[in-house]
Amino acid sequence: MSSALWLGADPLVLASRSAARAALLAAAGLPFEARAADIDERAVEAPLVAAGAGASGVARALAKTKALAVSAAAPGRLVVGADQTLACDGRLFVKPESRAAAAAALAALSGRAHELHSALCAARDGQVLFAAAPVARLHMRALSSKFIDAYLDAAGPAVLGSVGAYQIEGAGMHLFERIEGDHSTILGLPLLPLFGFLRDEGLILS
Repeated sequence: MSSALWLGADPLVLASRSAARAALLAAAGLPFEARAADIDERAVEAPLVAAGAGASGVARALAKTKALAVSAAAPGRLVVGADQTLACDGRLFVKPESRAAAAAALAALSGRAHELHSALCAARDGQVLFAAAPVARLHMRALSSKFIDAYLDAAGPAVLGSVGAYQIEGAGMHLFERIEGDHSTILGLPLLPLFGFLRDEGLILS
């Protein structure tokens, strides 16, 4: 998509410092500014999990919280927040805090299918205008402990930056035997529903 198709008076505001999300918007030709949302994700997530919220509900709540937090400091601007959660057989996975936690997560996911719930929320002046949370299903092959160690060496500290301890756009592709879902959904910013909303709002040409 060429930036010539953007009709907004100001660039989109992305409530994220995620390099993957920024790369998706840049590749699509949308002008944007990235602003990190200053929120405690675990503080938002914990009561939801305790109340029995599923992976989709947690992702939606985090995306909304990020969008509204940045929107409060950006009057008049369209802000997009996003978040992603991973669920496997009812268990919710979070970003690993250490190499050992990453290895344990990979061992738990090995040989099984899991779902990535990628939520986005668009807000302006503290009002939610749009929300969506499409799902991708990924089938991880059976991983040996030797492979997990070698993979973690190859992937480096980046594994601590995502749920599931992988980036599909990098060494994480070695983990899978089958993937069902849109590429942008897997990377954490579902572009198809976002573009549909932007067209409906008259912000990109249709």
